[in-house]
Amino acid sequence: MIELPQDFPPELYPVAFLNGHWRGRGELSYPGIARTDIVVDVTFAPGTGPFYEYRCDINTISDEATAPWSTESGFWRVAPQQPEGLAESLAPLEAMISDPAGRVCVYLGGADNGRATLVSDVIARTSSAAAVAASKRMYGLVKGQLMWLWELSAFDQPLQPYVSVAMEKVSQ
Repeated sequence: MIELPQDFPPELYPVAFLNGHWRGRGELSYPGIARTDIVVDVTFAPGTGPFYEYRCDINTISDEATAPWSTESGFWRVAPQQPEGLAESLAPLEAMISDPAGRVCVYLGGADNGRATLVSDVIARTSSAAAVAASKRMYGLVKGQLMWLWELSAFDQPLQPYVSVAMEKVSQ
């Protein structure tokens, strides 16, 4: 059962399963990057309006006590209108996620029944940031764990798994 704060925004009900602080171990793997065991901390916290404030920190297992190996933050919301082409059974999602490596991604997607899928719509970068052609994020609540698969197309590679992790809820 999902427990929500009394003042939880009703607009976020379709993605209420994401609410809270999640932590787990997983794997980072991509062509040209050595397979690495990681610890991921993700927080979805209701903001001052009908949106989530999002933060994700990724540490390598060996560097867990130091600053994050990777971090990103942004905002998620359930879109106010159903976009053309999205199944009526899905709640429309929009997310804007940035990282200090110099990228900002706008994602579009949908959510239903404890699952959310987002696909990059726009990826902007600074001149020094690595070029990323596409990104896809899939989240699912399975037996109380938040599963996350992040696929990436970068360095002239096709879209393929980059990060996969199973997380336990740490707090609301």
